Amino acid sequence: MNGLPLISILTFLPLVGAALVFGVDRERRQLARGLTLAVNILALALVAALWVNSNPADGGMQFTERHVWIPTLGIEYHVGLDGLGLVMLMLTALVIPMAVLASEKIHDNVPLYCGLFLFLQGGLFGAFTALNFFHWFLFWELSLIPAFFLIKLWGGPQRSEAALQFFVYTMVGSIALLLAFLALFLATGTFDFLKLAELARTKALGPAVDAKFAWLGLGAGKAYLLLFVGALLGFAVKVPLWPFHTWLPLTYAEAPTPVSMALTGVMSKLGVYGFVRLLLPIFPEPMQALLTPLLWLAVATIVLSAFAALAQRDLKRILAYSSINHLGYCLLGVLAAASATGTVLDRTAALNGVVLQMFNHGITASLLFCFVAFLEDRSNGARGLNDFGGLRKVAPVFCGLMGLALFSSLGLPGLNGFIGEFLIFKGVFPLVPWAAVLALPGLLVTAIFILTVIQKVWCGPLNEKWARFTDLTYNEGAVVFPATLLMFALGIWPQFIIAVINPTVVHWVRQLPF
Repeated sequence: MNGLPLISILTFLPLVGAALVFGVDRERRQLARGLTLAVNILALALVAALWVNSNPADGGMQFTERHVWIPTLGIEYHVGLDGLGLVMLMLTALVIPMAVLASEKIHDNVPLYCGLFLFLQGGLFGAFTALNFFHWFLFWELSLIPAFFLIKLWGGPQRSEAALQFFVYTMVGSIALLLAFLALFLATGTFDFLKLAELARTKALGPAVDAKFAWLGLGAGKAYLLLFVGALLGFAVKVPLWPFHTWLPLTYAEAPTPVSMALTGVMSKLGVYGFVRLLLPIFPEPMQALLTPLLWLAVATIVLSAFAALAQRDLKRILAYSSINHLGYCLLGVLAAASATGTVLDRTAALNGVVLQMFNHGITASLLFCFVAFLEDRSNGARGLNDFGGLRKVAPVFCGLMGLALFSSLGLPGLNGFIGEFLIFKGVFPLVPWAAVLALPGLLVTAIFILTVIQKVWCGPLNEKWARFTDLTYNEGAVVFPATLLMFALGIWPQFIIAVINPTVVHWVRQLPF
């Protein structure tokens, strides 16, 4: 398989599949679903092939493909995979079919709905493998288009407002990001991530930017810092980092729940991915210069989103704020790695925790939104915290499996949510102890709102309105059991992921100029 362009095949497979599904008659719903799942399964098989054929000990890029595209503009088709990219591909290949399977209650224009999901998957595969900014930005934006239409066409009563907020916020961030990297190209003549990172490592990137934009009269290092702020804005919106989070709760609440699974499970990881893949290696010195205010924002993201989740009464809004909270820990870990204090081992622990948390949160959060979709299917759309009560008496399997996912989100040892947060704090405490301490209340409040969900929905006296509430069906079990088993497997044996990402993380840390 070494001679096959596996990454290109993987990237364009869902896009070709989307074109086929778009052509299916809208009345042939099962055919559209079947074709979509067939493409999803093929994509998962290709990711598995990449996983098996990769060399875990090699922290650099593997399976690289490089073709000149527009040479005068420094634009290439340049793709490759390291441990981070491989883990993100696996996450995408797992979450998207789970979201499609959870879409059984979608009946309106199923071919368009399923085709947009495949389009989204292709965009995500492209973004997680691109090594040239122009190529990467194309797929970054490509993933935005299907997400917008999935929200706009199949969302709730406020879907138009939610889709517009999602589009506008993301587009503003994207414009800032594009301008920053265009400026980098003018200063260096390259869009290549690896070349830009090498210039940053040798501390040549800052002077090159300063020289190119000396006419601005900003002073040494200021132009480089300004470009970092532009790039930061693009990723801060995507994660999101407080206070750029205001679009997310409405978007997650109004999107069809299977679409929310994809948004929180994979698309939100694009923002953290950008922090790790682009900001830290290409802008290490500006990140270090603005480290204290950025850490304050990360702590605010963790703590304030936890309190916001506690104040909600809509299950999807609770999960939306919970997602912001968990990704805040990822940002804390990435930012701490830019600290001037600490050791290589501390940075390695923090960044290993970040990547592990990205994967584990993607699985757990998607699973929780999936359970909410099943709740909505049984309750004519009800998802209020006070709408239920005592459901464990009539749906014990449903209760048990959703409870496991909630405890995983809480970070219970033995489940996959624990080890990522543990490694993040293990690295952050020696690097920036004050930020680690200030973030701890977020853990406590997270426990409170998760236990509140369990108590309100599953415990207490049975609400007679739901006396006929059914337990999980076999089809629903087929959707959630694999993810549940994965939560246990990674909780017990996280080395399955760590063995893949650790050599890459060690490589990153050694490349940092501090």
